[in-house]
Amino acid sequence: MTTALLSTAAELHARARTGRRAVVMTMGALHEGHATLIRTARGIAGPDGEVVVTVFVNPLQFGAGEDLDRYPRTLEADLKIAEQAGADAVFAPSVDEVYPGGEPQVRVSAGPMGERLEGSSRPGHFDGVLTVVAKLLHLTRPDVALYGQKDAQQLALIRRMVRDLNFGVEIVGVPTVREDDGLALSSRNRYLSPQERHTALSLSQALFAGRDRHAAQEALRARAREVPSTRARAEALSAIGESRAAADAHAVAKAVPGAAAAVRAAARLVLDEAARLDPPLELDYLALIDPSDFTEIGDDFTGEAVLAVAARVGATRLIDNLPLTFGTFGAAS
Repeated sequence: MTTALLSTAAELHARARTGRRAVVMTMGALHEGHATLIRTARGIAGPDGEVVVTVFVNPLQFGAGEDLDRYPRTLEADLKIAEQAGADAVFAPSVDEVYPGGEPQVRVSAGPMGERLEGSSRPGHFDGVLTVVAKLLHLTRPDVALYGQKDAQQLALIRRMVRDLNFGVEIVGVPTVREDDGLALSSRNRYLSPQERHTALSLSQALFAGRDRHAAQEALRARAREVPSTRARAEALSAIGESRAAADAHAVAKAVPGAAAAVRAAARLVLDEAARLDPPLELDYLALIDPSDFTEIGDDFTGEAVLAVAARVGATRLIDNLPLTFGTFGAAS
């Protein structure tokens, strides 16, 4: 199969459609993370459907001093990766094709959720993201669009926009792809020197430390639910040495019912150590949030959460996250 390279919406609209069209939106500089998205799209579209990969470096989402000019443009290599992963077409429009009247006067507002975390660090960023996503959804007219979970806040906002503004498209999130050492794949990783890359590993290591603490806390809470809570039943078990364990489990579970503080502390310890490396990690934020609105969760929280981190290593800013589920360890399904 030869992947078509298209530069105008007219060329894309002229293509015959027989099945579902699945779209993967990128800014180019494709890597294995993007290839995973494309392969997933291929599976969703099926043999009769069509997979379209967009390659567009969106100027609206870059703020002053950010890396718009040095963002890698590697269209020839991108086309090869897209073809190998199963794309039918690569849609690589010019800025004039996407914004024919110059910068758009009317834009999509990300609202309060777009002002938190990444939005706080990069004002206006998510307005630019949602505006171009809305434009590309209209230009490509997909049945389903796929995005990586590494950009968790972006994914949450796209889902919210599609729901709030009644876009007729299904949004699919695809898990983060990592290097063997745990570093999340990103087009910006190529900017890192060997020493900077070593420091950058602290992002994923902090998330894994938080995840491990979370698993231990959830196991303890499950233990607290299983052991007897009455004095009589605890005394009955004292002969086999379980009463102390039961008391400890109940005490800890009561003290930190949601374990959010413990998760944050475990991740923060790794990041604090990374701040003393050479080169140092300059932390932007560490957050444990509710993905429905990207506000911090409390220790009594139950349900799906996201542990997210952003930091700068040298001149390169990196983000990463892990999903966590609170309060359901050992619960009946």
